[in-house]
Amino acid sequence: MTSARAPRSSRRTIFAAMLAAALAVFPGPAFAQRDAQRNASRDARESREDRDEEVEAFARVIVDSADLRSGPGISYRIIGNAKRGETLALDGRPTSGFWLRVLLPDGRAAYVLGDAVQPFAVHEGERGAPSRPGFFAPPPLEGARGGLAIVGGILSGPVGDGSRATFGYMEIRPQIVLHKTISLDGFLGDALTSDGQQLLYGAGATVHFFPSWAVCPFGTLGGGGLSTFPAPDSFVLKKQDSFVGRVGGGLLLALRNRILVRLEVTNLTLFTADTYKSAQTYAGGLGVYF
Repeated sequence: MTSARAPRSSRRTIFAAMLAAALAVFPGPAFAQRDAQRNASRDARESREDRDEEVEAFARVIVDSADLRSGPGISYRIIGNAKRGETLALDGRPTSGFWLRVLLPDGRAAYVLGDAVQPFAVHEGERGAPSRPGFFAPPPLEGARGGLAIVGGILSGPVGDGSRATFGYMEIRPQIVLHKTISLDGFLGDALTSDGQQLLYGAGATVHFFPSWAVCPFGTLGGGGLSTFPAPDSFVLKKQDSFVGRVGGGLLLALRNRILVRLEVTNLTLFTADTYKSAQTYAGGLGVYF
């Protein structure tokens, strides 16, 4: 009886050792299922984190009209207004009280009362989702009262001997904005060379054809005068005063933070009692509305 039990005990020991080795090398279904669940949980967590990184926060106006102020309080000046249904990008910075910091379409920051808007989030690339302000922005013509532009370029026109010459040219142009589509302008330009000086001055109007476009075409119409003051030893210019009719056009490129770039060409009709001539200006520069 004793000799029969010994082999059976050895066989059990050997079988247990082989089973332990097999489980160590080949995990059972329970271990595989547990690993799969861990991997799925990790993948889901990473997916949620990726989606959170792509979320953009906006605020939709839920009142008839919401004032946009320069600071978080009613004592700050109003710098804009948003109508019901408009969306504004949230800046996400902490504010005082129940005020939200938002970004206007031209890239400026403003504050709106939290009761006037409803925050919401969208995922990047979501169909129909609003967008945050980019490099270009609509011209700040809506609500503007005035403006100022400084441009430089060349003035090409007739000279004393009947030929044409080209001069460096600079012009300053103050504006009164009557509506986002039209403004009244004054202009004072100077073409200064070693041969003398030519002053161009007058007033007119500018029409903005598509004031909500970031690249806005415009046309100008006006009149004034051109006074020439030759240098004492100049044979190119001669002293003369002419009436001027002015017509032109160009493009207004609106960038973030109300920075404006102007590119324009104008044609000048110069006339006196017995002469009729034409000249042109080609200019570009910067402008601002306020």
